[in-house]
Amino acid sequence: MSSPAGPERPPRAADRIKVWFRPAPREGRPPYTEGLWATRLGPDTARVDNAPFLQDGVAEGETVRFRTDADGVHWAVGRAAGSGNCTVRVLPLPDGPLGRDAGAVHERLAAYGLTGEVFSADFPLIALTVPGGADLRGVKELIARGRDEGWWHFEVSCVTDAWPAA
Repeated sequence: MSSPAGPERPPRAADRIKVWFRPAPREGRPPYTEGLWATRLGPDTARVDNAPFLQDGVAEGETVRFRTDADGVHWAVGRAAGSGNCTVRVLPLPDGPLGRDAGAVHERLAAYGLTGEVFSADFPLIALTVPGGADLRGVKELIARGRDEGWWHFEVSCVTDAWPAA
């Protein structure tokens, strides 16, 4: 693909950084940080390259601002631009019909174009990116059905303005 400025170049390894987030405290959770891979866009901005497992209010593809501390750690300080994507986290119930099978969760949601990653085999929490052009109503209905039928627990951690209306 090319743009008026010329062909787009793939990100170099030097452009890939880890941006760290300090989530707001939540009752019952100890303080923690989460690092998300990102592609550096400028001296203090980067595009998030994966869905967060813990951080609320950010989705894959969003541009965030960061500050780099004296140790070279990049700390998120805010969102510079949205991506149009949403983030949903799903945890399959061990005693449910899908068991702890993260692959079975992905299969149920694949028709909607959702992508994501699994925290670990021992803790199969799946952080999903819901693309901006996805059938949001269908996604919402399916994740609610999965909860109601005992397949999984879920939480929606980042939405666009289109999500509530879907």
